[in-house]
Amino acid sequence: MELGSFFPQPPEAVWRALTEPDLLERWLLRPTGFAASVGTHFRFTIPSSPIDEIACEVLAAQPREQLTYSWMYSRSEYPARWIVDWTMQPQGRGTRLLLTQTGFDIQDRRQKMARNAMERSWKRLILPRLGEVIHH
Repeated sequence: MELGSFFPQPPEAVWRALTEPDLLERWLLRPTGFAASVGTHFRFTIPSSPIDEIACEVLAAQPREQLTYSWMYSRSEYPARWIVDWTMQPQGRGTRLLLTQTGFDIQDRRQKMARNAMERSWKRLILPRLGEVIHH
């Protein structure tokens, strides 16, 4: 899954929204133990969900360029491990942001449904909220 977005703010502002816990919580989820440093293990918590946490590990972190982490619902009935990658490129005075999420086994019906649901959620809810956080 690949989704591209353009934000009229510079990469520094986009990077802050992707990496500062207080900002992350406003558009995605509350991280615990997060640092934009390779090898950092952290969790996103989802208070209202039966799958109440997502276990993650930072795999790549290049300020204002790229942030990559694994994303695993460890308490799920069908655990899956995905990779979420954010790549930033300056474009004019703004930033082109590419979100790539990989690791889905689309031969598996459940994973294909999860992929489609995640794509809709990123597009309709999460990326617009990210834009609002970057803007303020």
